[in-house]
Amino acid sequence: MGFEGGVWQVRGADAPVGEIVIDGADFPWLSGRFTPGPGYDAVSGLFARELALVERDSELDVEAWEAAYDEIRRRVSLSSPDGSVAEFLLHIEGERAWFRWSEEPFEDGDGGGGGEEG
Repeated sequence: MGFEGGVWQVRGADAPVGEIVIDGADFPWLSGRFTPGPGYDAVSGLFARELALVERDSELDVEAWEAAYDEIRRRVSLSSPDGSVAEFLLHIEGERAWFRWSEEPFEDGDGGGGGEEG
């Protein structure tokens, strides 16, 4: 399955959060241009906090990161061009987004600490 050009949807409970047009794939990560939707303002701070925790110079505070990312997972869902995905790890910064996903729930530890865009 080719990914480039595919449009992925980020959805919130009340409004679309945005869409990602894929322009890069470096297994297991996909990346693309993020266009915010009307629901983005309600969750943008969550993405900023999560990414700040990942990008700290010191060692990752796994507990703080998990708490931040759990809130993102409670507030948004991700859908591929073929439909909803069971599990995902999504980062959004400005006009860029990168993520990995699974059709099955991640095993413990497989969703993984933050990863970097590939």
